[in-house]
Formats: sequence, C-alpha cells, structure tokens
Amino acid sequence: MPSYINHLGLICALGADTQTVAHALFSGDTSGMRKQSGWLNDRDLTLGTVTSQLPEMPAGMEASLSRNNQLLLAAARQIEPQIRQAIERVGSHRVAVVIGTSTSGIDEAAQSIALHDAHGALPADYSYAQQEISAPATFLSDWLGLSGPTYCISTACTSSARALLSAHRLLEQGVCDAVLCGGADSLCGLTINGFSSLEAVSEERCQPFSRNRQGINIGEGAALFLMSRDPNSNAPKAIALLGGGATSDAHHISAPEPNGLGAQQAMRTALSAAKLEAEDIDYLNLHGTATQHNDAMESLAVQAVFPQGVLCSSTKALSGHTLGAAGALEAAFCWLTLSEHNPSHWVPPHRWDGAPDPQLAPIKLAEPGTRFETPARYAMSNSFAFGGSNLSLIFGVMP
Repeated sequence: MPSYINHLGLICALGADTQTVAHALFSGDTSGMRKQSGWLNDRDLTLGTVTSQLPEMPAGMEASLSRNNQLLLAAARQIEPQIRQAIERVGSHRVAVVIGTSTSGIDEAAQSIALHDAHGALPADYSYAQQEISAPATFLSDWLGLSGPTYCISTACTSSARALLSAHRLLEQGVCDAVLCGGADSLCGLTINGFSSLEAVSEERCQPFSRNRQGINIGEGAALFLMSRDPNSNAPKAIALLGGGATSDAHHISAPEPNGLGAQQAMRTALSAAKLEAEDIDYLNLHGTATQHNDAMESLAVQAVFPQGVLCSSTKALSGHTLGAAGALEAAFCWLTLSEHNPSHWVPPHRWDGAPDPQLAPIKLAEPGTRFETPARYAMSNSFAFGGSNLSLIFGVMP
C-alpha cells in the first residue's frame, strides 16, 4: 500500500524553502558549500551550512532550544497550515511523529559542559533534555499538541530514511492516519571532530566517485514530510513512498561490507516491496559520500542491481552530508525531482571534477544539464551507515 507524501518543509545549504532548494538542486549550485574555520584546531573545512535566520522557539518552549530543533521548526513552519488541517481532520491522537537524528542537541550540551569546566557550574538554562535523542520528535509533538506515537530513530546516516520507512509502516498497520516524518541534524563540534579523527573529512568540496576523492563534507539541515494514506487532492501530482528495503550486514563498526552485499539486498528488497523492476527506476540518488570505501562498495552494488544502467547522482557536493538528516533530505530531493517543482524534467546533477576512478565499477552519473527523456515516474534513494545499516526507499508518481 502506498503512503502519500503530500507536503514537504525543507531547509539546508541549498536554501530555506522548497522552491529555492529545487532551483539550486537542478542547477547544481554548490555555493552553499563554504570553507570555515573554528571547528578543527589544525585546519579549515568545507561544510554545508544553513545561513538563513532560524525561528525562535514557540512561547513556553524555551527549554527545547537547540539549533537542531530550530532547523526542524523552520521546516515545520513551511507546512504548518497543512499540518494543523490534518490534526483537525483526524484528531491529535491519530497523528504520529517519527524523526531521524544523530546530533539532537548535543552541541548545546557540549557548550554547557565547556562552561562548567571553565567556571565550575552549568548555565542556568541548561537542560539535559536538549541532548536526548528523542528531543526533536518530543518537541514537535508538544508544540503541536499531539498524542499519537512519537519517537526518534538514530542509526547514524540511515536515521531519517528509517524514519520515513517507519512512518510508512505505521500507516500500513492502521496505527495512525497521518505522520510527520523526516530528519534534522545540525553542525556539531563532536561529530566534525569525530569524523576528522577517522580521517574521513575533506578540506575541499567533496568529489564523489572521483579518483581524487578525499572524504566527506559535513552539512546540516532538516526535511519534514506530512504523510498519509490519501493523496493531496489539490496537488498537481500525487507522490507516494511505494516501499523500502532495510538490511544490516554488521560488517564493521564504520567500514561498509566491501562487495556491497547488504546494499544490494536493500535495493532489491525495496524494488520487491514497490512491485517494480530495476528497469522501472528513472533516477537513483546515491549515498555517495566521497570516501574511498563507500564509493567503491556502492558502485559495485549499483552495477549489480542495475546492470543496464540507471541515471544517478550524489547530491552531497551540493548540500553536504547531513548525517542523521541525510536520508530524509535526499528523499526530499527525489520528491522534488518527481514533483511539479521540476517542470523542465531536470536530473539532479552529479557535481564533481569529472575524473572517474578506474578502480570503481562504472555507473551512469548524471552530468549537469541532463534531462529525463520522458517525465520521471520512479526514484530510488540510498542511505548507508556505520555498523552496516543499509536502506533504500522508492518514490513514485501515482496515476
């Protein structure tokens, strides 16, 4: 059974609303990727930063203040009228909230601990609840006055893709009638330094699948969907999550299984759940982190599942790798690709230096200016994470 994705709120390095993001996405705009100092002691890094002003916390919810929640609120404000209409229609107890995150409010907690180390006391406004993984979902639920299922998923870089698949299952099982689902992650000293210690970050803009790739650019953002069992009758196109595939190969704590067997299984399971063949997929949004191991594994997996080829791109050179929010953000890019926001039928371009790695399995990377020959109907999004977590989602335009 399809789950209709009726509304989308979106903020990332590409822009602070769906129209702006769509324009930047299809034009391959990398201007949101900026070199910054202050995150690491020894060097500057290229990061995908949100530069627009973020909303203040709603009255009475000041204790929930974190940049993560502000990003999520910025996305939610864009579709707030539609959210409140859904609540009025089905009841607050029949609306669920499922959010993926990896940072939550840990950056604010780290700043508070630093002040404690320096002065011997935590700030007066410090709240441990800011840094709990459940904080984003709880914040949304409390702000909207909801009493349906509310939880966060944190499985590293598959977190918010899993949130969408979990929302799909809640609707399938009749647990609720509408779900707010997606993800949010903010730039955070803990994660940036952690990835640096793994020698996984690039000082320059990342180059997915290039022989010159040197690692990821971390980014921040939020994507929030309103999902239900019924299409939006006012939308020009009805777009649905048709199915997903989740696997866990548990090969290594941080390195992917080198042959991409878990990734292949996730893609094939998603195709089966959506009742589609590989040839039906018009576009594949790659996980494409620009690390040595991920790109090698993913190219093998994509070639195995799509031996005839499929138009694909990694969009992380445009937005940065938003970690726990990446799955939802790249699902949003697929949604935009299929929607009325793409009237010229552009393929999200693969921005890189154009230097293929001869050691990688060849895949069909979309050059800037590529268009679909006919309007795209089906798109797949890949998300892979530490610990061998793999997830693929398929979205489609419904007749």
